[in-house]
Amino acid sequence: MLESWMSSREAAIAQLDRVDPAAYARSRNFLDGAVTGLSPWITHGMLDLPEVLARLRQRHCLGPEDKLVCELGWREFFHHVWRHLGEGILADVRPPLPGVAYARAMPPDLLRACTGVPVVDASVRQLYQTGWLHNHQRLWLASYAVHVRKVHWRSAADWMVGHLLDGDLGSNHLSWQWCAGTFSSKPYLFNAGNVARYAPALASPGTFVDCSYEALDRHARHGGDAGPNSMPPAPVDVPELHALPPRPLPPAPEPAALAGQRVHLMHPWGLRRPEGADTVIGVLHQPFHARFPWSARRWDFVLEALARESDGVWLGDVTQLLLALAGACDISARATLHSGYRECLAAPAVRLVPVPRISADPDRLYASFTAFWKCVSGSVAE
Repeated sequence: MLESWMSSREAAIAQLDRVDPAAYARSRNFLDGAVTGLSPWITHGMLDLPEVLARLRQRHCLGPEDKLVCELGWREFFHHVWRHLGEGILADVRPPLPGVAYARAMPPDLLRACTGVPVVDASVRQLYQTGWLHNHQRLWLASYAVHVRKVHWRSAADWMVGHLLDGDLGSNHLSWQWCAGTFSSKPYLFNAGNVARYAPALASPGTFVDCSYEALDRHARHGGDAGPNSMPPAPVDVPELHALPPRPLPPAPEPAALAGQRVHLMHPWGLRRPEGADTVIGVLHQPFHARFPWSARRWDFVLEALARESDGVWLGDVTQLLLALAGACDISARATLHSGYRECLAAPAVRLVPVPRISADPDRLYASFTAFWKCVSGSVAE
């Protein structure tokens, strides 16, 4: 997998053209498998799912039953649930395991990658070093944090989303809930045998997870924090999460200078300059970032694109910018479900551009992917 992601559409297209759907279907569960690596560019709007599917179909025959198409569908499913529940995705969708006391703080040894469980420690180090994790690593890390160390899923999900280049609240937080059992019928558990199969270099014999699934399930329902293993590695430094951009921003044009123009507001989940705009203003809604701070690596990924694609960046409460622009110009923005941005950009003065989808988005809430995909797979873009 890529060790770094260049913050440009050109890099995204180049990676897209390297994707092999057949190899993906065969090997996606293995840490060295042929995964796509497209998620940071998709999350931040440099690639849209319909163009990903259309470009792949230029070289491959793909239908809704193909594994890669189904995985694209999972992203649309999470956003479907997010659209219906809004801020509700930040709380338990279903009741948690009864009687379990979860901590609201991450254990220091987990934050510093010195739990003594090789697959966990390697995953935390990789998260800090690259801002990306294989999906299996995300599941293992979530299961360990919630069910072995008894960390509340919300605290851990907030921590992870701050470091992930591809982190959005829908996919990240609902995936953590799926592992915790608050968005699924049972908790997700893994053991050392599962790691040995899919990531033999990180096999974890002799650790707490080197046991049966029955034992892990009992611990998830009745046990306490298992603590670090007996032979932890040297700790690593924990990267700071920043509520404000850690570097200077190119100044945005004064609102008075934009009278009569077509102005597009470019936020972090729509980093692609639209056709027809006279001026593009990058916007950072500071109240959101105060709630969900980012690592310097993730800030750099976003700020690099904003500096290149916009005519300057505005930081603050976007509501205040809209008040200054209202009535003076034609304002557009890409729709987003991210808290704060979603509410501000719903203002009557803003023409929202929908995020393109490969499938329909039903008005009825489907709480399981299987039911959702059965309903919408026939509409998958041809």
